Amino acid sequence: MDNMRNNSWPMVLDEVTGALEKLIAALDNVDDSALLLHEVCEQVTRAIPGVDEATITLITADMPTTAATTSETAAALDRDQYAVGDGPCLQAARTGAMVRVSIADAAECWPVFAKDAAEAGFGSFLSAPLVVSDKHAGAVNCYSTRDHGFAELDEKLLDLYTTAATAALRTYNRYQHAHETAEQLRTALSSRAVIDQAKGILMALRRISADEAFSLLVEQSQRENVKLRDFAARFVTHATGVTPTT
Repeated sequence: MDNMRNNSWPMVLDEVTGALEKLIAALDNVDDSALLLHEVCEQVTRAIPGVDEATITLITADMPTTAATTSETAAALDRDQYAVGDGPCLQAARTGAMVRVSIADAAECWPVFAKDAAEAGFGSFLSAPLVVSDKHAGAVNCYSTRDHGFAELDEKLLDLYTTAATAALRTYNRYQHAHETAEQLRTALSSRAVIDQAKGILMALRRISADEAFSLLVEQSQRENVKLRDFAARFVTHATGVTPTT
């Protein structure tokens, strides 16, 4: 089997390259990390020979979840592993090493998982570690219906794909973080502008200093138990008849 796969290396490498190109294209068009992770699963089934279903496990604060899957059957097998705290996907996520096992090997280590996997028609498993962000470690999990569905070449192909996918997903996460930071800054600047407007009106009406006007706004917002920005916006609207823009 390995010789046959080695001979088809150029073809399967093209499949991996094509899968990565589709993932990169998705990064430009999808603004949802869950959809991107689902795209990773879909492309794995196309890129790696013998993969019938795929899932992605993410571990946050030691709590594993299936973030994406190509089928509910595979997701249920992930949950079998979470329930007992061990299995190929958790082992790959925690050790950072590739895990490749047949149904017979799995039966020795994880009997409940192996029993349910066999009943679902799966015979081989291949999991690769995946680091999506500093807070999310996990694994890409491949399920095959063949008893010996994965070989060393499949490990290399999956490693190649997940390495590139990890880089793409981490770039996406950095972009999302930068976008969120920019939105927070925009909100903060907007809030500051409204508060400054309210201060200016108070200074003109009462002929007081900027510090005194700010203290009055803070005291009144606390008295009414509302956010300072919201109180300032209401004050400006009442004084000018114009609602501040956000």
